[in-house]
Formats: sequence, C-alpha cells, structure tokens
Amino acid sequence: MPQPADARPPLGAPDADATAVSTPSTPASTPRHLIAWRNAVFIIFALSGLSMATWVARLPAVRDQLHLDTAAVGLVILGLSIGSIIGLVVAPQILAAFGPRRGIVFSLTIAAVGLAGVGISAAILPEPALATLFLAIFGFGNGSLDVQMNVEGAASERAIGRTLMPLMHAFFSFGTVVGAGLGAAASALNVPVSWNLGLMAVLIVVAGVIVVRFIPQTVDVEDPSTSAKTPFRMRVKESLSVWADTRLLLIGLIILGMAFAEGSANDWIALATVDGHHEDNTTGALMFGVFVVAMTVGRIAGGPVLDRFGRVPVLRISALVGAIGLLAFILAPGLPTAMIGAALWGIGASLGFPVGISAASDDPKTAAARVSAVAIIGYIAFLAGPPLLGFLGQHFGILNALFVVLVLLVLAALAAPAARERTGRFSA
Repeated sequence: MPQPADARPPLGAPDADATAVSTPSTPASTPRHLIAWRNAVFIIFALSGLSMATWVARLPAVRDQLHLDTAAVGLVILGLSIGSIIGLVVAPQILAAFGPRRGIVFSLTIAAVGLAGVGISAAILPEPALATLFLAIFGFGNGSLDVQMNVEGAASERAIGRTLMPLMHAFFSFGTVVGAGLGAAASALNVPVSWNLGLMAVLIVVAGVIVVRFIPQTVDVEDPSTSAKTPFRMRVKESLSVWADTRLLLIGLIILGMAFAEGSANDWIALATVDGHHEDNTTGALMFGVFVVAMTVGRIAGGPVLDRFGRVPVLRISALVGAIGLLAFILAPGLPTAMIGAALWGIGASLGFPVGISAASDDPKTAAARVSAVAIIGYIAFLAGPPLLGFLGQHFGILNALFVVLVLLVLAALAAPAARERTGRFSA
C-alpha cells in the first residue's frame, strides 16, 4: 500500500509549524484509516478506565486481606498518587523515545504489571509495603498512558477535523462502568483478587497490543533518533519550559475547576446525600449514578455542540450549568431538586477536562509536554480535593464544604477565553 509523505495528514489544513516523523507503518489518510485510528484511541481510553475501575472495585477485598484500617488504606493509595504524578512528568520523554505505539504498549504493560502485582501482594504475599510499591507502578503506567492517549486523541481529532475529545473521555467512563461491573461480579462470585486483577491485566495488555496497530507510528514533537541525541537534562528543561506559558496556566485553571467539580462528586456526592440531605445509603448511591450518567451524556453530546458553538461559550455555559446544579444540590429542599441539581452538576462538569486537553494540544510540537502539565494540574485537583473537602466537611458540614467547588467553577468560567481555538485548527 502506498504511504503518504506526511505522517499525520489531516483532512483539513494542519498548523504551519506542525512536524511529524513518518515510518513505513504510517496509515494512509483515507477516511477508513482515520476512523480506525479514532476507534483505536477510543479503546485505549476504555482500557485505561477499565484498569482503574478494576482496582477500585476490589479495594475493599484488598483492604481486608491486608488487614488495613482506614488511615492505612490512605497511605497505601498514596503510592498510586505518587506513581501517577511521576508518570505524568516523564510521559513526554516516553513518547519521544518510543513513539506512540510502543509508548502506549509500554505504559499499558507497566500498569498491568502493577495491577496484577497488587492482587498478588494482597492474596499471596499480604504485605502493605509491597502493595504500595505495586500501586505506585500501576499509577506510573496509568499516568504516563494518560498523557499519551490524550496527545494521540488530540492528533486524531485534528486529522479528522471534528471535536472528538469529549467522546474519548466518555469511553474512559464506559471502561470504568465495565470494570466496576466485572469487579462487582467477581466479588459476588468470590473470585480471588489475584485472579481477578491478573486476568484483567492480561486482557488489557493483549487488547492494547492489538489496537495500537491502527495508530500511526509517528511523533508530533520530534524524531526519536533526534531526541536520543539531545542530552536528557536539556529534554527535561524543554518539557518544563511550558510552565512559563500564561495561556497554558489559564487552561490549567479551567481543568482545575472542572476536575475538582468532577472529583468532588465522585468522592462526596453519595455521602453528602446521606449526611447532608438525610437520605439512606441506597439513595446516596442512586444520586452518584445520576451524576455519572449525566456526565457521560454530556461528553457524548459535547463534540457536536463544541463544533457548532466553539470552546469558549461552551465552557462558560458548562461552568454556569454546573454551578447552578451544584447550588441546587446544596440548597435542595427535597430529593427531586437534589437529583435535578446532581444531573446539572454532572452535565456542567463533563466537558472541562477534555476541552482543556484539546486546547493544550493545539500546538503539535509541544503537545506532550503541555498535556503533561495540565494533566498534572487536573490530578492535583483529584488528589487534593477529597482531603480538603473532608476537612471542611468535618468542621462546617459536607454540603457547606461544596461551596469551594462553586468558587472554582466560577474561576474556570472566567479563564475560558484561554481555551479559544487556534485559527484554522479544523479549517478545510
């Protein structure tokens, strides 16, 4: 099959300063190959969500087998957080050194090793320190994969000429739903943790090896052979230089606010329903379901809406809808109002993270470093949010603590102009 000269030939005109490296495995820029590329990225997002949900679903069993109290569980999970941050930081170097195909498989494999290792450490060698080490490995794999799959998603988005990033993040949500369901089924059937996590780890690696064949073996930033000749210290310095970009920091503020809105709901909406609105545990779980479904719907519908109206107005309206929903949930006089508020909260929080990633990826040459930077900001929200809201909730009540999220949504709306599309990004 004849191969194009440009490794990433979009249907629309590319940015003038975009560079790419082509190899004989680069697919032609036909609609069929572009769709295959897009679908491969969808699956990679789903695999990431699947791996994370598999671990979360079996966390109670891991805790019991390691004989941990709540405080000790927090310390073990800290290994996951530390590993994730390190993975985010080094992801641009992995992408430049290996290219997207091998880089993604590498990160998936590392995540799978960590996931299987957690199961082994819980069931066969019940040692908390070993479980923490494997969780750090798992976090490293997922953190580095996060950057690479978002960079690849943004590249396919540019090539196809349509907004796809929200839908890609919806596939991550689909993966979490499947992982949670399979984990719950494994728990109900008394499947050992080591078997459950080990089998899922094998599935993730095999699926990843298969789907990356449909991804162009290219690097938007630089040729790996050129990168290898650049001193490591210089490559790190170049990656860190993006933090001096004011626009990128404002995009990070958007992601901070929206990720905080998403993470706070994941961690606290069920408890806030029970403790704040005095409902039972089942209703709390149902409220979380309302939020997750609304967020998934928002991400599925987000692409066409963004293409029609643009990033800035959509982000502003999303933040406004999220703020109204959050306020309705906090002040709800009854359950129906709280559920409507949870739905609006989920819709409002659905697009901030994927749109921020797209905006950070507008310049292909620095996409990996920029995505790494804003992803770190997003992870800070996911990591710092739960203990902050827990502290405030302990002293002022969990519903009152959620007003912090309201403030961050307002800041995200004010920072929305930083995400404005580059001229000609999807031009014909």
